[in-house]
Amino acid sequence: MRLDKFLKVSRIIKRRPLAKQACDGGKVKVNGNTADAGKQLKVGDVIAVSLGRIRLTVRVERLAKTVRKSEADELYSILEREDSGADPLGF
Repeated sequence: MRLDKFLKVSRIIKRRPLAKQACDGGKVKVNGNTADAGKQLKVGDVIAVSLGRIRLTVRVERLAKTVRKSEADELYSILEREDSGADPLGF
């Protein structure tokens, strides 16, 4: 599954164009390396997202093309979360 699609389906980033923009801007890393939107993910990959004052590191637990909103957080487990202010993206 593509990185930008996973970020959207998991609702880490609410819209796919924003996910692509974050990836293209170097704000998303997979396994410690800056990743583009087309990076293919697999279970166990570690994703670090840094947007504004929010830094979130998650591990991919499951891949799915679509999930219900209530099940989106089952796709990943949070390893680290840093929030140094307001939460504009809804993490």
